[in-house]
Amino acid sequence: MKVLTLNTHSWLEEQAEEKLQILADEIAAGDYDLIALQEVNQSMTALTIFPDGSYCPTQTFVEIKEDNFALRLVEALEIRDIEYYWSWSYSHIGYDRYHEGNALLSKQPIVATDYLASKTNDVLDHTTRKNLSGLTEVAGKMVRVLSCHFSWWEQDKFAHEWQQTEAFLKGTTEPILLLGDFNNDAASPGYQLVLDSPWQWQDAFAAAQQTTGAATVNKKIDGWHENEGQLRIDYVFVTGHAIVQEYEVVFDGNRIPVVSDHFGVKVVLAWKEE
Repeated sequence: MKVLTLNTHSWLEEQAEEKLQILADEIAAGDYDLIALQEVNQSMTALTIFPDGSYCPTQTFVEIKEDNFALRLVEALEIRDIEYYWSWSYSHIGYDRYHEGNALLSKQPIVATDYLASKTNDVLDHTTRKNLSGLTEVAGKMVRVLSCHFSWWEQDKFAHEWQQTEAFLKGTTEPILLLGDFNNDAASPGYQLVLDSPWQWQDAFAAAQQTTGAATVNKKIDGWHENEGQLRIDYVFVTGHAIVQEYEVVFDGNRIPVVSDHFGVKVVLAWKEE
């Protein structure tokens, strides 16, 4: 199984259309089974459309605009004769002009659900978080994958959102993958909170048999205005019965050009026979 996570920054990026095409090229070449994207936005003033059958809505009604970044990505893949099912959750208004949220892409249909992770549900508050969950099939096995965008540790925001995530997952029997921007570095108490969970999450970076790269942010960005170091804040966490074969930081300017203010993470894994 190949998975990819990336905080895309979407239409906030310079040369965003060109970068969308680079992302589509890598997805096409990488033959990913599951893709989780964060900061996936659409213009508030764009035309509302009705997506085709590849769109898998959540239980929460949201308008899909014609420039929805995930929609445009799926369309770019269709031009390359590659089909993905996709879903999108809406969290908040960004920069006074975008609806912003998370997306999932899968080769198989997605039973999509969103859940409120943050204490606030005010779309005018940029810390409002609605994470996206998808139940889908990979290689004949049902898995649950979450595209997550968490807040920072300060003011107990991350701790609350993590508690809501564990509550949402309660009773899940399928293998789980948590992908996304956790906004908590690997040296932080937020990271330790995840590792201390009774779910016994594996950090794919630490568990991988082969590792290429580490940091996913290496400059000052929104939310990390004073950063001058190498941050690992984008993760792939998997339940304990996964074998993580490969971990690679991508879109970092090495093998693939930079497309966002975050780098992405590619992971190749398999599930232990039960």
